[in-house]
Amino acid sequence: MSQRIVILGIFVADAAYRADRLPRLGETILGHDFRLGPGGKGSNQSVAAARAGGDVHFITRLGQDAFAQMARDLWADAGITPQVTEDPESYTGSAFIFLEAATGQNAIIVAAGAAARISVADVEARRSLIEGAGVFMTQLEQPLDSATHGLRIARAAGVRTILNPAPAAALTDEMLSLCDIITPNESEAEGLTGVTVKTLADAEAAADRLIERGVGAAIVTLGEKGVLHRSGGRSLHVPARAPGPVVDTTGAGDAFNGGLATALSQGASMEQALRFGAAVAGLSVTRHGAAASMPSRAEVENFLRV
Repeated sequence: MSQRIVILGIFVADAAYRADRLPRLGETILGHDFRLGPGGKGSNQSVAAARAGGDVHFITRLGQDAFAQMARDLWADAGITPQVTEDPESYTGSAFIFLEAATGQNAIIVAAGAAARISVADVEARRSLIEGAGVFMTQLEQPLDSATHGLRIARAAGVRTILNPAPAAALTDEMLSLCDIITPNESEAEGLTGVTVKTLADAEAAADRLIERGVGAAIVTLGEKGVLHRSGGRSLHVPARAPGPVVDTTGAGDAFNGGLATALSQGASMEQALRFGAAVAGLSVTRHGAAASMPSRAEVENFLRV
């Protein structure tokens, strides 16, 4: 089996503001901190997977500007092979991130720019790359038809497919049937199934609905409650744990997905992959930032030994 991981998604520059609360319309408030850094679910997942030891190729679209150079510098540092379509008619995306000072919880607005123009042709141009992968993973920040095309190519070639259905969107049964694994959080699972997810039993019920709609297996990420894997009428729950206080949950889901993809690409069992992904996420939430918080392979292995 190939150990190559191909990820389709977007890069944006994250502008993160830490404050006590969001301002009301027409109001200005003072914040505690500001950080500018790389983000976007696809890029974050690529960084998480590569730093965790994966052979990662990232398909995306960038403008020709300073934020595009930020992206390329990040990927070079993480060891990612970029598969970029340059778009001089648009801009590299950006995201506004509000971080609540007391809890570390976040609210985000994304303007995807060039990445919103990722096309079926962009994906088709990387057909052979996808067909030669061990794992293909995508999300819903780029156009749905492009994500669906990537899943179709991978599925036809026997490549394991992972869909992280974020941000939440209505999905067809056809698209879901192309997914070996789907990885929603509680709110995304509710949006796809109508099941309110507050307990492990709720997560099982939502996962079963997704499986009925055609996915091979569902992994519901549950924040501080960990992750629940459901397949064939059986569940596997892996608790969340972190080596220190939670300071920033931005990118935790991306950390989990990147770690999961890396472990699966290297032949891990599902239980091993879930624990590996949970460890990547657990380390990430103890640090500020999204891509900046992703741990190295050595850090993950040391944490798993504790």
